[in-house]
Amino acid sequence: MHGYPDEVRKQALQLYVDGMNLRRIARHLGLHHRTVSLWVKASAASLPEAPVPKEVKAAEMDELFTFIGNKKIGSTSS
Repeated sequence: MHGYPDEVRKQALQLYVDGMNLRRIARHLGLHHRTVSLWVKASAASLPEAPVPKEVKAAEMDELFTFIGNKKIGSTSS
């Protein structure tokens, strides 16, 4: 909060969450990319820990297919 309005910080964080990279955010808002990086890190550090399920009952199918596909590619059997 050293000279930049809170609104600029919020906008930078929102752009990051929306998928924009740090350098593009910096160019868009007229900031240095390191400033944006520090804001993102500070914001992430203040978030609570992500919940971890006790057991997994289902897996994403495309992740499973990717995993199996990689195993098949590395296989030497015909």
